[in-house]
Amino acid sequence: MRVVLTGGGTGGHIYPAVAVARQCLKEFPDAEFLYIGTSRGLERDIIPKEGIPFESIEITGFKRKLSLDNVRTVMRFVKGVSRSKELLRKFKPDIVVGTGGYVCGPVVYAAARSGIPTLVHEQNVIPGLTNKFLSRYVSTVAVSFKGSESNFPAAKRAVYTGNPRATVVANADAERGFATLGLPSGSQIVVIVGGSRGARAINEAFMSMLPDIGRFKGTHFVYVTGEAHYEAVLLKIKQTAGTSPSNLHVLPFVYNMPEVLAATSLIVSRAGASFLSEITSLGIPSILIPSPYVTNNHQEANARWMEKEQASVLILEKELNGSTLSQAIGSIVENPGRSESMSSQSLKLGQRDAAQLLLEEMKRLVR
Repeated sequence: MRVVLTGGGTGGHIYPAVAVARQCLKEFPDAEFLYIGTSRGLERDIIPKEGIPFESIEITGFKRKLSLDNVRTVMRFVKGVSRSKELLRKFKPDIVVGTGGYVCGPVVYAAARSGIPTLVHEQNVIPGLTNKFLSRYVSTVAVSFKGSESNFPAAKRAVYTGNPRATVVANADAERGFATLGLPSGSQIVVIVGGSRGARAINEAFMSMLPDIGRFKGTHFVYVTGEAHYEAVLLKIKQTAGTSPSNLHVLPFVYNMPEVLAATSLIVSRAGASFLSEITSLGIPSILIPSPYVTNNHQEANARWMEKEQASVLILEKELNGSTLSQAIGSIVENPGRSESMSSQSLKLGQRDAAQLLLEEMKRLVR
């Protein structure tokens, strides 16, 4: 099987594509891939490290209001389609798979217009502009959240597969997670994380509740600050508490997050779709603080869906402080019955076989 993958800008678009490639290789060891992204996105660094050939096109996203930039974007789109057709003619793929981000637009459109089977994967409850546009042309739209197929009324076919990133973490080794953190197996662990770069609002709220964490007997807090905030957080802890509480473990970044998640009892995080697919594949209860700065406010929609399914507690950033965070954490870790119920609901929402389901749809299209 020859597969072109495209998607970019953020890890939430890139890592699902990588998961698709890994699943393909399990069934088709001789599969060949080409990844088409932009030279400005994270894919430029991530994809070559995965051993996948990488080509770039120049494209930018549309603004949500009239502007001269949109005229330039249309021109780049036309050039991007031409460049994509050239790359597709050379590579001769059996299928083109897009996982979101504006780079998908010209690549998947060029493939659809060239008669190549195409599939786009939408990670969020609310579809992105690019996938909404492409849904009219592609062979299949795959969605991460059950029921969100209806958001693509113009699609020829819309199917629920889940997010392929879930498959990567579903069988992660919890014992390795405990060992990474230097904690005894079976410890109750609350992980606070704001993404790879951290989140100032989450950091500030947790710092405010720092004097309160001593009351959570037997609970270890793993506080992942993001590398940009790490030194400032350590200084603030020293100024505020003098010494770090014995049940607090501060890290700038976690490189083997799947194993750490497998050992986690509760997570406090943003509500990015790929991350939600990971925690539901493991059945982890969550406190979600959606970023209000993302396009279309899609993180809040993701978080509200999780809360409606009773797998998460939602705190809007404008309502977040040390008191609301401490209260939310206490309502779960000090109530084993609620924690178990949320864990069960979270696991029901997870699609551990997502990558295989997506591969099955790809195979159907290339038969």
